Amino acid sequence: MQAAIYGLEGTALTADELAFFRDAKPAGYILFKRNIESKAQVRALTDSLRALEGRDDVAILIDQEGGRVARMRPPEWPAFPAMDKFDALYQLGPSSAIEAARVNGRALGLMLAEAGITVDCAPMLDVRQAGAHDIVGDRAFGHEPMQVAALGRAMLDGLASAGVVGVIKHIPGHGRALCDSHLDLPVVEEGEEELAIDLEPFERLRNAPMGMTSHLLYKAWDAERPASQSPIVIGDIIRGRIGFDGFLMSDDIGMEALAGDHGQRAAACVAAGCDVALHCDGKLDHMVAVAGAVPALSAEGEARLARAMAGIFAIDDEMDLATALAKRDTLLAIAQA
Repeated sequence: MQAAIYGLEGTALTADELAFFRDAKPAGYILFKRNIESKAQVRALTDSLRALEGRDDVAILIDQEGGRVARMRPPEWPAFPAMDKFDALYQLGPSSAIEAARVNGRALGLMLAEAGITVDCAPMLDVRQAGAHDIVGDRAFGHEPMQVAALGRAMLDGLASAGVVGVIKHIPGHGRALCDSHLDLPVVEEGEEELAIDLEPFERLRNAPMGMTSHLLYKAWDAERPASQSPIVIGDIIRGRIGFDGFLMSDDIGMEALAGDHGQRAAACVAAGCDVALHCDGKLDHMVAVAGAVPALSAEGEARLARAMAGIFAIDDEMDLATALAKRDTLLAIAQA
């Protein structure tokens, strides 16, 4: 198994992709809007990935947070709120907000599981900071780290109840970015006292099954390399200080916060301590470059991935999708009264 997760070009696997994936044997796959058309089509696509791998526990990822980050959209699928809606409710009733976040995660998980998607790149545990770039903005659960952790844990639990693995992101915190890491490298100037705020939600949820790093440069820890490519940040901060021992992926290596070609970017992420490099654009020439640059998934990475994916079989029958959506909406309406 290769230390990479790959995107796909379109709504069905091409012959070239099939041949490449059979040879590369990646650790997983990630879907985007370009891969999403209808319920039947998405299920056929995910079934084809399971058939290719010959097993049910394939890591098939999607970014489905809610709000502006949603690959599956109406009218085929229900719309989900941005995380600031749960923040607003938390100010009035913390327990109601936590339950709303949990049943929202439950509904998301049921929707994804029906489509054959096994991993959601959520919840986002970045603490929102005044004056920062809007790349985080309404995607955050709030400005207070304990609140962010409580709502994030509830969402993780809701996803897990439907057999979908959650990914905490963006470790060790994206909330202080002053620019969009899709376009440039954000540099964080703050010191240990401020950064402790960013770390707290990740420390509280250190036992999450999967995590995703940030492409931010934290001068207090490593003034030369972004977190995704920093052995110091990954070894000392993420694995050490935070204590995260789950399956760790980089953020998308196609983002322009990183330098070099796609192979160089991926290799640097894995060399720094990420279990896998996440490559999202679905372009075969880029994937070939990544495949030639990254090693096999380590034994520790394989074990972490297996532990995480075991969660897809732990499904309960607490409530169906319609019931979960209705309960969430009833709770969120409290903040609108």
